[in-house]
Amino acid sequence: MVRTSADGLSPWLTFVFAVSCGALVANIYYAQALITTISPALGLHAGIAGLTVTVTQLGYAAGLVLLVSLADLVENRRLILCGVAATAIGLIGAAVSTSAVQFLIASFVIGCSASVAQIIVPFASHLALEHRRGQVIGNVMGGLLAGIMLARPIANFIASAFGWRAVFGASAAVTIVIALLLVVALPERRPQGGMSYAQILGSLWRLLLTTPALRRRAAYQAMVFGAFNLFWTAVPLVLSERFGFDQRSIALFALAGAGGALAAPIAGRLADRGLSRIATIAAMAIVTLSFVVSGWAVAAGVVAVLAIAAIALDAASQTNQIVSQRIIYSLDPAARGRVNAVFMTSIFISGSLASLLAGATYYYGGWPATAIAGVLIGLVALTLFARLEPHPA
Repeated sequence: MVRTSADGLSPWLTFVFAVSCGALVANIYYAQALITTISPALGLHAGIAGLTVTVTQLGYAAGLVLLVSLADLVENRRLILCGVAATAIGLIGAAVSTSAVQFLIASFVIGCSASVAQIIVPFASHLALEHRRGQVIGNVMGGLLAGIMLARPIANFIASAFGWRAVFGASAAVTIVIALLLVVALPERRPQGGMSYAQILGSLWRLLLTTPALRRRAAYQAMVFGAFNLFWTAVPLVLSERFGFDQRSIALFALAGAGGALAAPIAGRLADRGLSRIATIAAMAIVTLSFVVSGWAVAAGVVAVLAIAAIALDAASQTNQIVSQRIIYSLDPAARGRVNAVFMTSIFISGSLASLLAGATYYYGGWPATAIAGVLIGLVALTLFARLEPHPA
C-alpha cells in the first residue's frame, strides 16, 4: 500500500481521505434534507423543526472542541477509527428512534463523533508538502464538501423509496465500510504531545485570543456558513410548498446544487497563488447576491434560477472555507488540530443557529423573510472583512 509519495501524499491516500471526510460529514446533513418528513413523524412543531438539524450541528461543534482538539495529543489513527465507530452507532440509534427525544440524542451522537472528519483534514495537511498544501486541502475538502452536497439528494432519493429511517440505516452500513477502509489505509500519526488534555482544552480559548488571523477567518466563515445553512434548511420547505415538489424532485434540486463542490480544488489553487483576499471578497459578495436572486426566483416561480442561486451559494461557501483553512493551517503546524477545532467550532455554532433561524423566518415570514436574513448575513460578512482584514502592503 502506498501512503506517501515524493510529492508528500499519494493519490490513493488523498482519495481515501476525501471519501472518508465526505461520508462522515454527510451524516450531519441528512436531517436537513428530510426536515419536512422527520419533524411531523416525531411530533415536532413546525416553528422548531430546525431542531432536527440544530442538535446534530451542536453535537458536531461539541465534537470539534472535545475530540478534534485531541488530535494534538492522541495518536490520530486510533482517534479517527473510534469516532467512525461511534458515528455508526449513532446512525443506528437514529434509524430505530421512536420519539423526538431519542432521535435528538442519536443526532447529537452522530454530530459529535462525525467531527473526526476534521481530524482527517489537518492530517492530510501534515502529510502534504508546503507548496502543495492548498491543493491537497482543496482536494480533500472537495470530497468533504461533495459529501455535504450529495447528502441531500441521496437522503431524498432513499426516503422517497424506503422512508426516512432507511437513510440512517444505509448510512450506518456505509460508515462501517468506511471504518474498514480506514483500518487498511490510514497511517499512524503520533503528535509531539507535551500537554495534558486539560491544557489542550484550555489552550483553545487562548489560541482564539492570541491569533488574529484565526479570529478573522473564523468570523468570516461563520457568517458564510450560517448563510449556507439558512438556505439549505429552508429551501426544502419552499420547494414543497411553493413549487409542489415531492421528495424525489427536492432530491434533484439538491443534486444540482452539488455542482458547487467543483469550486473546492479551484479555491485551493487560488490560495496557493496568494489570491486569498480576492477570493474571500468574491465569495462573500456571491453569498449576498445569491439570496437576492433566490428571493426574486421564488416570487417569480422560476425554480431554475433558484437552482443557479443554490450552486453559486455553495461554491462561495466552499471557496471561503478552503481559502481560510489554507491560511490557518500555516499558522502553527504543531497546533493544527486545535486551530482547526477553534475554526470549525465557530462555524458550526453559527450554522446551528442559522438552522433555527431558517425554521423561524420561513414559518413566520415565508421565503422573503429567509432571503432577507441571508442578504443581511452576507452584508455583515463583507462589513467584517472591510473592518478587520489588514490591507496588503
